[in-house]
Amino acid sequence: MSDKILIVDDEREIADLVELYLRNENYTVYKYYSSEEALKCIEESKIDLAILDIMLPDLSGLSICQKIREKHVFPVIMLTAKDAETDKITGLTLGADDYITKPFQPLELIARVKAQLRRYKKYSENSSERENDVIIHGGLVIDLKSHEVILNERILPLTPTEFSILRILCENKGSVVSSEKLFREIWGDEYFTKNNNTITVHIRHLREKMGEASDAPKYIKTVWGVGYKIEK
Repeated sequence: MSDKILIVDDEREIADLVELYLRNENYTVYKYYSSEEALKCIEESKIDLAILDIMLPDLSGLSICQKIREKHVFPVIMLTAKDAETDKITGLTLGADDYITKPFQPLELIARVKAQLRRYKKYSENSSERENDVIIHGGLVIDLKSHEVILNERILPLTPTEFSILRILCENKGSVVSSEKLFREIWGDEYFTKNNNTITVHIRHLREKMGEASDAPKYIKTVWGVGYKIEK
């Protein structure tokens, strides 16, 4: 069964082009030019990944992302205007996993879709083949089979990207993990740049969900100029 991809973009030429490339990769595509039908689709269909344009004529892509995160954990890729840094940060804060700036090469978007789906499935569909996949650190419990994180008996509603960051840090307890290493493990080598703040935004949002004070976090420590670590 093919993965189901949702596209929401009011620029019809872009939406139609993305649909064409996705169908060529044998994905099932749900395409909408506005948010109303898209939101209905999300409720009625099993979606594996969403591609959302931020600027829509009715409800913004950011609002759709926020509504998705109320119930779902599948990956979300935002389409942003050129150099719209605020939109990018807001999208990541609301739970988006990645963003791509218009204009873009369709093959780059396809590569990011594949990367997100691989990561999303790694700890869900294939996790049944693994044993003892539970990481415990203090009051933090990460279940790699159920893709569930519990902190002090409270379930944390993490996005796939947040889950991956926390997993990588816990698997490297006591060692500093650089932003570059985190980025490359999650997204691959193609898109990292030194001024990329994607990991910083995800770390901030992860700390907020964990109830961590940014100036004195208990779990995720910042090693300035180096990266992040979780103490043993």
